[in-house]
Amino acid sequence: MKITNVAGAATTLVAALVLTACGGGDPAGSATPASSAPAPAGATAPGAPVSAEHNQADIAFAQRMIPHHQQAVEMSKLATDRAGSDDVRRLATEIEQAQSPEMAQMRGFLAAWGAPESGGMHGMDHGGMDHGDMAGMMTPEQMRQLEQAGGAEFDRMFLEMMIAHHEGAVQMAQTELAGGVNPEARALAQEIVDAQETEITEMRGLLG
Repeated sequence: MKITNVAGAATTLVAALVLTACGGGDPAGSATPASSAPAPAGATAPGAPVSAEHNQADIAFAQRMIPHHQQAVEMSKLATDRAGSDDVRRLATEIEQAQSPEMAQMRGFLAAWGAPESGGMHGMDHGGMDHGDMAGMMTPEQMRQLEQAGGAEFDRMFLEMMIAHHEGAVQMAQTELAGGVNPEARALAQEIVDAQETEITEMRGLLG
């Protein structure tokens, strides 16, 4: 009887160990599907579909805002080794990081609509042509002066020029909001208004 009890206990122990091993594998097995579930990243991914609905105001907004943003990016890059203030350098970096993706987004709009980027406008190479017909754009001479400045002088010129540049962008974005019909273009225009009005306030504060 004693041997039988020991054998029975051993059998029970083995069964318990088997059940424990099986039970220990279940959580890991159930966790695998959860951990491998795809993240919902497509909603805001670059290159998302663009609504076909658009009008001439939408096209003009993208065609004009691309070179406008490009000049702002060029101005911001100058701050890397010319700005005297860390605040100006930081702001310039933020402007560049915000507006470069927006340019890509607007190029996507135009491609989806089958519209050219230039819109038949000349002198958009930023290499010496005058953009005076576009709100807030700096002239080639103003850009040369900014390139030659440094330290506190650069900071002052950059802030004054970028305030005017942002005011022009806000004006162009408000024109899109008033006349455009494409939902993505209108959403971008509102983002530009909100972001650049905030930056205008910050830049005025830095000017004192």
